[in-house]
Amino acid sequence: MSIPRTVYKMHATGNDFVVYADPQGTLEPSADQVRWLCDRHFGVGADGVIRLAHPQDVSDLDQEAIEGCNRFGCQWFMDYRNADGSLAQMCGNGTRAITLFAQKQGLAPTMDGSSFLLGTRAGVKRIVSRGAASDVDGHVFTVNIGAWTMGALGGQMVDGGALGGSAPGTLVDVGNPHVVVLAGLGEGFARQDSEGTGVDGNGAGGHSLPDGLPGAVSTLLGKTELPDLDTLDLGRQPNAHPGLDEGQNIEFLRLESVDPQTGSGHASMRVYERGVGETLSCGTGLSASGVVLRALTGLDHWAIRVGGGVLDVDVDDQEVHLTGEARMVARVSLEDIPRGLA
Repeated sequence: MSIPRTVYKMHATGNDFVVYADPQGTLEPSADQVRWLCDRHFGVGADGVIRLAHPQDVSDLDQEAIEGCNRFGCQWFMDYRNADGSLAQMCGNGTRAITLFAQKQGLAPTMDGSSFLLGTRAGVKRIVSRGAASDVDGHVFTVNIGAWTMGALGGQMVDGGALGGSAPGTLVDVGNPHVVVLAGLGEGFARQDSEGTGVDGNGAGGHSLPDGLPGAVSTLLGKTELPDLDTLDLGRQPNAHPGLDEGQNIEFLRLESVDPQTGSGHASMRVYERGVGETLSCGTGLSASGVVLRALTGLDHWAIRVGGGVLDVDVDDQEVHLTGEARMVARVSLEDIPRGLA
């Protein structure tokens, strides 16, 4: 195994990646190489590594997965590795970053409205180009994350790490597993409390809720004993019970506002990603959060703020679509690769 001497640094709302193209299929990284590339002190620094390769050149794919890509006419595969070197089924932000990279390499169409088919370990995804972002370096894409499944609302319990409390969570699968926690309410609801509705800014501890919010919100928040989202300590991995053998990402949400007339709402999210830690954004985590928010409120469109910006999540009965920016940061020449990793 080897890695190229030239790689690229990309990010999608602060979820950052080391990426490179491997059209010959000779540069599949080892776990040690991924860990070094992602090391923020001794390597390039990133949440993960993405190798753009042909499906037949990804060693962990079985013949069925390769044939699945071929049936869709999908020539390129997102071989994504977490910062700890482990394989990942899917990365919603990564699909946008690697599509922008493919465009700049002449491997994907660049016209607004054009589509790019990308293989992932969670199936083939369609990414639609939406045009330039707020400056010339960025570009907006919509990703069809695909089908979702959801367990019982509040069917998990999240605690441990450095949380300093516990809260019910909801298991959602969008190609990879997530547990989504509704951790509190935003200032808009707190202002309503000052007018006599009886809600504090955190929304936990059994307080009554504003008129118009479903009882499921009250039920979840009544069992939530967590600090405010902004002060939540995600420095250590929280636990989910029952947990999955493969692990899961855990998202923490604050419901900021709802508008039933437009069918939309606003929320804020923080996330602890398995194999990485807390990141500024997680595309599949945003998608899973949209699924839970829809189940709680009946609203289909969500603008969700994360540490790296705001993304749009649209949910229907079958699929989730995620819209956000991607940017290329730098072209990096690897000058001093540690012995044994070249």
